Amino acid sequence: MRILQSIKLLLWIMAVGVFAQSNDKPDSFDDLLLAARQAQSKSDYASATGYYRRAVLLRGDIPELWANLGLMQDGIGSYSDAVASFQKAEQLKPSLYVPNLFLGIEYMHLNRTRDAIPFLMKAETLNASDPQAPIALGRAYLSQGNFDGARSAYQRAVALDARNSSAWYGFGIAALREVEGNGRKLAAEGANSPYPHALFAESLEEQGRFKQAMTEAQAVLAADPHFPCAHARLGSLYLAQLQTNDAAREFEAEAQSCALAGLGRARLRLEADDESTALALLSELWKRDPGFVQANLPSLVNGLDSKHKDNFADFVDRQSAPGAAPADLSAPLSAALRGSPQPVREFIPAKPSRDRSTGGAPSVAAAEADATAGRYARCAGDLAQENHDLGTLRRNANALLLLANCAYMSGSYTLSARASDLATAQPTHEVAALYWSIKANEKLAFIAFSRFEQLEPDSPKTHLLMGDMYRQRQHLEEAENEYKAAAALAPHDPAPLYGLASAYSQDSKPDQALSTVKNALGMSPDDPDLNLLAGEILVERHEWTQAENYLKQSLNAAHPLKPQMLPHAHVLLGQIYAQTDRPQAAISELQMGLASDEDGSVYYQLARVYLRLGDKAAAQSAIVHVKERERAAVAVQDSGAAVSDIP
Repeated sequence: MRILQSIKLLLWIMAVGVFAQSNDKPDSFDDLLLAARQAQSKSDYASATGYYRRAVLLRGDIPELWANLGLMQDGIGSYSDAVASFQKAEQLKPSLYVPNLFLGIEYMHLNRTRDAIPFLMKAETLNASDPQAPIALGRAYLSQGNFDGARSAYQRAVALDARNSSAWYGFGIAALREVEGNGRKLAAEGANSPYPHALFAESLEEQGRFKQAMTEAQAVLAADPHFPCAHARLGSLYLAQLQTNDAAREFEAEAQSCALAGLGRARLRLEADDESTALALLSELWKRDPGFVQANLPSLVNGLDSKHKDNFADFVDRQSAPGAAPADLSAPLSAALRGSPQPVREFIPAKPSRDRSTGGAPSVAAAEADATAGRYARCAGDLAQENHDLGTLRRNANALLLLANCAYMSGSYTLSARASDLATAQPTHEVAALYWSIKANEKLAFIAFSRFEQLEPDSPKTHLLMGDMYRQRQHLEEAENEYKAAAALAPHDPAPLYGLASAYSQDSKPDQALSTVKNALGMSPDDPDLNLLAGEILVERHEWTQAENYLKQSLNAAHPLKPQMLPHAHVLLGQIYAQTDRPQAAISELQMGLASDEDGSVYYQLARVYLRLGDKAAAQSAIVHVKERERAAVAVQDSGAAVSDIP
């Protein structure tokens, strides 16, 4: 709001200068401008609009005057009128920043995103120092589903103003949306690859579910014995369960190119009270790639008991002899061990360390050699070059994947995301590109939300974000507390109640879940997500009629459900129809929900309905699909027996 006020005052001053030089009717102009200024100072935008409207009738050739009128119309919510005023200002003087910026903003208000984007891009070109243009552009890209473009726009905004919490929040949301989108693509395209297992294993490890994570990590190695760092990640899971011999075996089995194994060996030495060797191993890793060590210090420290942390921190602090440890390693290592890690930040790859003999083309061979030696930042620098121009790599999928890998391992997550995005944009991309994009954007979201939390530590958005993160990790009690805190700070916002109802539902508290979501619907009765959640809860309670009403409302709302949620809504309706003796309608709905069938449960429901209609061939075909889905929700050990046993 302060920025908007400054823009309005600046334009008023500009207009005064123009009017003072054009003295056709000085009394009339002076009186109108003075009245407009007084109204603006009182935030009386309606009166100011009237004064400026009379002024443009007297002098319609002054672009600043039209811009001021547009700003006042924006202030009273007359967005269509504001568009007309800003268009007039832009036609009179195309180089004016404010009309271009606000044309984009007004078009966003009017849900005309496609029209907004060109003006916002032009505004950013006209004034590259104002974060408002890239923030608005980020919002526009988000609404279009261009998450890569949104993330880049928000990153430009935070580079201009590192204390702009809205920009950090938008940055995190854009990164998360890309994670969600590419996660769905990976589930569809890479169901039989090791990549979903690898991501699932990492997620389970973060939740402390180590035995389940080990099952997934072993599945990665079964699918691809040479999967990057698969042995090291399995070793870290053994280590988390104090199975040091098994951990050591996995670290030794890892390829030289995986520095995570070196980090694991250092952790083993710490567990054995061998601080000297542990520090030597870390020092060697630091010399190869400081960014890697800095980015992965949490994995070294997490799970280490307080005695070993304190002993190693004291040992590190005592190392004063030359060459005992890199000087710049001691501070972050000691801070991490003592529970006060340095703020999360990205590392920028070093400039290429060798001359180009190919006219500046990226050296893939040099990058591969650096990656093999665990010099990830140098690998990324070899490929990205000094200015990180990836244009020469756009058609080289292997180089892009190598860059995505090296940049991620060195802590250069933006560069990793850019490389993987370029790789996924190719018509015949590999699922590995989706994998690296998901991992890089997860890190970027974490960095963005961490910064947002620092800037607004007790805001509703912060508690909402924390609630979402706890809920995703199945820490449901903590999630519920965060959502309650957000709801207390924003009592008229249904979003915290949506999160709280979701957490209650996951926590097997259906009564609290239903009561909470109904409270949220009282604030926003047409919200499609709230109606979907209410329908889902009622389906679980077998309250079919009420559930059907809510689900139909979610599908017919003025603002449609997110595309990724549509299949789930159809599956729920299919369940209702199947339970209320409408088999043909059930089949239709379940078929529309097949895109969400990750475990075979939807095909199994279809099989049951087909068999009820006497169509055994269709039922058998559905069971085949069940068996193709990993982790089928139903026990289908023998397809023939399963079909014959379906009631």
